[in-house]
Amino acid sequence: MGNTAVVIGGGIGGLAAAIGLHRVGWDVTVLERASTLADAGAGISLAANGVRALDELGVGRAVRDASRGQYSGGTRTPQGGRLARMDGAALEKAVGTPIMGIPRSTLHRLLRKALPAGSLVIGSEATTVEPAGPGKVHVGHSTTVLEADLVVAADGIGSKVRSRLFPGHPGPVYSGSTVLRAITDHAVDLCTDFELTWGRGAEFGHIAFLDGRAEWHAVLSLPSGTRFADPLAEMHRRFHTWHDPIPALLDATRADTVLHHDVNELRTPLPAYTVGRIVLLGDAAHAMTPNLGQGACQALEDAVTLAAFLRAETTVEAALARYDAERRPRSQAVARAARQAGSMGQKVSHPLAVALRDTAMRLTPSRAALRMILRHHAWVPPSLT
Repeated sequence: MGNTAVVIGGGIGGLAAAIGLHRVGWDVTVLERASTLADAGAGISLAANGVRALDELGVGRAVRDASRGQYSGGTRTPQGGRLARMDGAALEKAVGTPIMGIPRSTLHRLLRKALPAGSLVIGSEATTVEPAGPGKVHVGHSTTVLEADLVVAADGIGSKVRSRLFPGHPGPVYSGSTVLRAITDHAVDLCTDFELTWGRGAEFGHIAFLDGRAEWHAVLSLPSGTRFADPLAEMHRRFHTWHDPIPALLDATRADTVLHHDVNELRTPLPAYTVGRIVLLGDAAHAMTPNLGQGACQALEDAVTLAAFLRAETTVEAALARYDAERRPRSQAVARAARQAGSMGQKVSHPLAVALRDTAMRLTPSRAALRMILRHHAWVPPSLT
C-alpha cells in the first residue's frame, strides 16, 4: 500500500483527516485555497462522538482545555418560559463527556498545530484531480502537479471534486433557513451554557465560551439570498422583546462581526463516498443542516474511520470500500434526522402549530430526550494505535 495523500480543503474535516493519516504513517499534503487563514466563523458545539474522535487524533485534551462544557440551559419560549431543560451532567454520565462549546477559530488553530510543519499549503486551490496510472492520482494546483496514492476531498458543501465525480447529482439545495451569527466582543453575564429559544418563524440560541464571551445565532425562514443592509440592527428589531440575555448578547456584538449565511444541504444522498482512490469527507460527502449540531462531528468521525481502515486493510481499495460501507449509512441517517429536527424550530409559524409543538416539548420526559440524543452521541471510534 502506498502512503502519500493529498487532502483538498483545510477546514475541520480536512485537517482532521490529515492528522489521522499522519498518525497511521502517511505523508500528507493539505491544499487550502484561502490565501490567509482568517479563521472565519463563530462557535461550535462538539458532542461526545466528535470529542472521542478528537481524542483518537491526539488533540482531545487540548480541545477540552479550550472548551466550556454545556451543563445548563435548554429550550425556551420568547417570553422565557421553559420548554425543555438541558441536563449536561446526565449526558456526561451516559457518554463520558458533556457537549463542549468552543470558537471555531480556536478549534482550527489546535488542529493545525497537530499537523507536521509544512504539510498545509495555503492559497492553493486544486484545479484538477485525475487518475494517473495504476494506484495513482494526479492533483493539479497552481503550477504544480502532485502525485498521490490517495486523494481526500474535504472541499466543503460546494465541493468541485464531488461535482466532477458525480456530474448527475443535483448538488446542494437551500434548506429554507438562513442564519445570522456572531461572537460577542466581550464577556456577557450568562446563567446557562447553551440555550435555544423557539418563536414563531424564528429561533435564537447561544453557546457560552470559556472566556465568558458567547456565540449567538438567529435562524429565520426567508427566501434564499435575503440580506439586510444592517444585519445587527435587524436582529435588534426582531429580537429586542425576547427574554434575557438575548438583548444583552446583541448589545455586546460589533456590527462588523455579524455573519449571514443561507443553510444549504445535500438533500439527495450520494450513491457512494469513494471513486477509485478519491474519497469524499465531511460536507463534501454529506452536508447537513445544523439542527443536531452534528456536521463537524460527522466529519471528525469520517476522518478517524478513514485513517483506521487504511491502517487495518492491506490495500487502499479495501480500506475505501470499508469506509464507504461504514460511513455512508450512518452519516446519511444523521443528515435525515437533522432535517427532521429542523422542522420543529423556526419553521413552525402558525400559532396553533407553535402551541402544539411547545406542549409536546414540555410533555416529553427527560429520559426520552436523552435517549434521542444518545443515538448520535454514543459513537465509539476505531483505534488508530
